[in-house]
Amino acid sequence: MRSFTGILLLLAASLVRPAKAQITLDTSSEDSIISACATIASGLMNYYHGNESGYTPGIFSGDYYWWESGAAWGSLIDYQFYTGDDQYNDLILNGMIFQVGDNWDYAPANQTSSLGNDDQGFWGLAAMQAAERNFTNPADDKPQWLALAQAVFNSIALVWGTDVCDGGVRWQKFVFNNGYDYKNSISNGILLQLGGRLARYTGNDTYADWAEKVWQWEEDTGLITSDYFVYDGASTDDDCATIDSIQWTYNMGVFMAGCAYMYNYTYENGNSTAADTWKTRLDGLIGTLHVFISDSTDIVYEPACEVSAACDVDQQSFKAYLARFMGLTIQVAPYTYDTLFPVIQASAAAAIATCSGGTDGVTCGYTWLTGAYDGSYGLGEQMAALEMTQQLMIAYGADVPYTNSTGGSSTGDASGGTKGTSADYTGDMTTKDKAGAWAITVVICLVVVLATVWCGMEGTMEGTKNLKEWIRLDDL
Repeated sequence: MRSFTGILLLLAASLVRPAKAQITLDTSSEDSIISACATIASGLMNYYHGNESGYTPGIFSGDYYWWESGAAWGSLIDYQFYTGDDQYNDLILNGMIFQVGDNWDYAPANQTSSLGNDDQGFWGLAAMQAAERNFTNPADDKPQWLALAQAVFNSIALVWGTDVCDGGVRWQKFVFNNGYDYKNSISNGILLQLGGRLARYTGNDTYADWAEKVWQWEEDTGLITSDYFVYDGASTDDDCATIDSIQWTYNMGVFMAGCAYMYNYTYENGNSTAADTWKTRLDGLIGTLHVFISDSTDIVYEPACEVSAACDVDQQSFKAYLARFMGLTIQVAPYTYDTLFPVIQASAAAAIATCSGGTDGVTCGYTWLTGAYDGSYGLGEQMAALEMTQQLMIAYGADVPYTNSTGGSSTGDASGGTKGTSADYTGDMTTKDKAGAWAITVVICLVVVLATVWCGMEGTMEGTKNLKEWIRLDDL
């Protein structure tokens, strides 16, 4: 028998060094799914300090670009919706509103130096998610979720350019941004998906017309092939003749869910011809899902970089969006359940098996193929595990995304996003425009150099990233 003193010491030790937790998941148990999601979401929120002094509201801490914070809020909106856990609601609401920018279009001035259409688009998707899930509405004097989604849609649509490639949206918003000479599927796919979701929510056919326009351009350009593979993008230097044929999970996923929304919208409105067209496209995309599933399993992976352990910080989050888009596809096109849900089940179980790292014993890893924690951790890893796991809740009767006629309470502004920074550069740019843009670029470079010398940042990426927090182009 242990001595009384020994027992006290053990008790004290247990208080100082708690036993490692462990996530378990029964994919057929609602309680088990909710519990697992709660643990993963808590780990995800370890990366957020925007409610603390010295940090920026809405921005997750770490080596992450601005867009990934918007994507994370979208994940947490669904987390609250699926599980009923509302403890993060105030943080979600305050963070998302803080980042809307002066023109209420998710193009804040301090992000202009690196703003991509896809970056802005991920915040727009989060706002659309909030409208469709009836998430807590902002105060009346603040921008509303539907209005924000409309503003982002309009802002991206405004930079559709026929000057090269006969249409399409460029990756970057402004000519001085690296990547302006590239038209990519994710930016265009977000425009299509937002179009489908806004059409379904509002009943406005103009959004649906844009979705069709984007699809036709992707097909005509060769970014979506005749057998429905989705390629990454094309260079504007040769009028989009040179295509980067790499395939990413989120590219296929964004179009898949977009087609599902358009199928739902046209079917519910009695347009059988259009519904059949969108169903054919949706089925074709789902037919390419095998590209992203490991042989002999239903486990999702990122073939372009995962096996070689070469995925960068952005790419480590891509599976999160495929998971979310699979869930949305099932909800608005229920006939896809039998095909997609087994993939969600297998991938969620595999994801949870990696959530055994870190000092807490429940930090999620990146690759789901090994059945164990792989040493990789971060916002993207947590997001991906959370998204895949919470999609399991679809099997328990989760409400389909709302519309303004089925209980959605968010109010809109169809003219949002048509003024300010977002619309400053559309189509062809004049020599004067380009000269002005390059002048701004030179000023930014000088500021970076001077700040690097002055602050002793020694040219590090972290120094440059910190600098972006306070550079405002409209002040130059």
